[in-house]
Amino acid sequence: MIRAIDHVQLAMPAGGEPMARQFYVGALGLAELPKPPVLAARGGAWFGRGAVQLHLGVDEDFHAARKAHPGLLVDDLDGLLARLRAQGIAVREDSGLPGYRRAFVADPFGNRIELMQSIPSS
Repeated sequence: MIRAIDHVQLAMPAGGEPMARQFYVGALGLAELPKPPVLAARGGAWFGRGAVQLHLGVDEDFHAARKAHPGLLVDDLDGLLARLRAQGIAVREDSGLPGYRRAFVADPFGNRIELMQSIPSS
Protein backbone atom coordinates (compact mmCIF):
# COMPACT_ATOMS: atom_id res chain seq x y z
CA MET A 1 0.00 0.00 0.00
CA ILE A 2 1.29 3.48 -0.89
CA ARG A 3 1.34 5.77 2.13
CA ALA A 4 3.20 8.94 1.09
CA ILE A 5 5.21 10.64 -1.61
CA ASP A 6 8.90 10.64 -0.74
CA HIS A 7 9.86 13.33 -3.26
CA VAL A 8 9.01 14.87 -6.61
CA GLN A 9 11.68 15.16 -9.29
CA LEU A 10 11.82 17.87 -11.91
CA ALA A 11 14.28 18.11 -14.77
CA MET A 12 16.80 20.84 -15.44
CA PRO A 13 19.52 21.42 -18.02
CA ALA A 14 23.16 20.59 -17.28
CA GLY A 15 24.95 23.34 -15.34
CA GLY A 16 21.75 24.80 -13.90
CA GLU A 17 22.57 24.13 -10.24
CA PRO A 18 23.43 27.76 -9.34
CA MET A 19 20.13 29.02 -10.81
CA ALA A 20 18.26 26.18 -9.06
CA ARG A 21 19.80 27.17 -5.71
CA GLN A 22 18.92 30.82 -6.25
CA PHE A 23 15.28 29.97 -6.95
CA TYR A 24 14.55 27.05 -4.63
CA VAL A 25 16.60 28.33 -1.67
CA GLY A 26 16.67 32.09 -2.26
CA ALA A 27 13.13 32.60 -3.56
CA LEU A 28 11.05 29.69 -2.24
CA GLY A 29 12.89 29.33 1.07
CA LEU A 30 13.72 25.62 0.85
CA ALA A 31 17.04 24.26 2.10
CA GLU A 32 19.50 22.44 -0.12
CA LEU A 33 19.79 18.80 0.91
CA PRO A 34 22.95 16.73 0.48
CA LYS A 35 22.88 14.18 -2.32
CA PRO A 36 24.60 10.82 -1.87
CA PRO A 37 28.03 11.00 -3.59
CA VAL A 38 27.13 8.48 -6.29
CA LEU A 39 24.11 10.62 -7.26
CA ALA A 40 25.88 13.96 -6.79
CA ALA A 41 28.30 12.94 -9.55
CA ARG A 42 25.36 13.10 -12.00
CA GLY A 43 24.68 16.78 -11.25
CA GLY A 44 21.38 18.25 -10.17
CA ALA A 45 20.35 19.32 -6.69
CA TRP A 46 17.92 18.34 -3.94
CA PHE A 47 15.85 20.78 -1.89
CA GLY A 48 13.42 20.40 0.97
CA ARG A 49 11.86 21.58 4.19
CA GLY A 50 10.14 19.25 6.63
CA ALA A 51 8.42 16.43 4.76
CA VAL A 52 8.66 18.23 1.39
CA GLN A 53 11.45 17.23 -1.00
CA LEU A 54 12.02 18.40 -4.57
CA HIS A 55 14.83 16.83 -6.56
CA LEU A 56 16.15 18.42 -9.73
CA GLY A 57 17.89 16.03 -12.06
CA VAL A 58 19.96 16.86 -15.11
CA ASP A 59 18.28 15.87 -18.37
CA GLU A 60 20.51 16.12 -21.42
CA ASP A 61 17.38 16.45 -23.61
CA PHE A 62 15.74 18.94 -21.24
CA HIS A 63 12.20 20.20 -21.81
CA ALA A 64 10.40 22.19 -19.11
CA ALA A 65 7.33 20.71 -17.42
CA ARG A 66 4.86 23.48 -18.24
CA LYS A 67 1.71 21.56 -17.28
CA ALA A 68 2.84 18.78 -14.91
CA HIS A 69 3.90 20.33 -11.60
CA PRO A 70 4.32 19.91 -7.86
CA GLY A 71 1.69 21.61 -5.71
CA LEU A 72 3.30 23.06 -2.59
CA LEU A 73 1.18 23.95 0.46
CA VAL A 74 2.32 27.18 2.11
CA ASP A 75 1.37 28.99 5.34
CA ASP A 76 1.65 32.58 4.06
CA LEU A 77 0.85 32.79 0.36
CA ASP A 78 0.68 36.59 0.38
CA GLY A 79 4.13 36.89 1.97
CA LEU A 80 5.68 34.36 -0.40
CA LEU A 81 4.14 35.99 -3.48
CA ALA A 82 5.37 39.41 -2.35
CA ARG A 83 8.89 38.01 -1.90
CA LEU A 84 8.78 36.35 -5.34
CA ARG A 85 7.55 39.50 -7.04
CA ALA A 86 10.23 41.58 -5.28
CA GLN A 87 12.80 39.24 -6.86
CA GLY A 88 11.29 39.80 -10.32
CA ILE A 89 9.60 36.41 -10.53
CA ALA A 90 6.34 36.42 -12.48
CA VAL A 91 3.34 35.18 -10.49
CA ARG A 92 -0.01 34.10 -11.92
CA GLU A 93 -2.74 33.94 -9.28
CA ASP A 94 -5.67 31.57 -9.83
CA SER A 95 -8.98 31.11 -8.05
CA GLY A 96 -10.15 27.92 -9.77
CA LEU A 97 -9.73 25.47 -6.88
CA PRO A 98 -12.42 25.64 -4.17
CA GLY A 99 -11.02 25.78 -0.65
CA TYR A 100 -7.62 27.14 -1.70
CA ARG A 101 -5.89 30.32 -2.73
CA ARG A 102 -3.22 29.48 -5.24
CA ALA A 103 -0.71 30.86 -7.67
CA PHE A 104 1.66 29.51 -10.29
CA VAL A 105 5.29 30.44 -10.89
CA ALA A 106 7.97 29.02 -13.14
CA ASP A 107 11.39 27.99 -11.92
CA PRO A 108 14.42 29.35 -13.82
CA PHE A 109 14.10 26.48 -16.32
CA GLY A 110 10.39 26.99 -17.06
CA ASN A 111 9.05 24.18 -14.83
CA ARG A 112 5.62 25.01 -13.43
CA ILE A 113 5.29 25.27 -9.62
CA GLU A 114 1.90 25.59 -7.88
CA LEU A 115 1.77 27.38 -4.52
CA MET A 116 -1.35 26.74 -2.44
CA GLN A 117 -2.81 27.96 0.85
CA SER A 118 -5.98 26.44 2.25
CA ILE A 119 -8.85 28.80 3.02
CA PRO A 120 -10.24 28.19 6.52
CA SER A 121 -13.90 27.16 6.52
CA SER A 122 -16.27 29.67 8.00
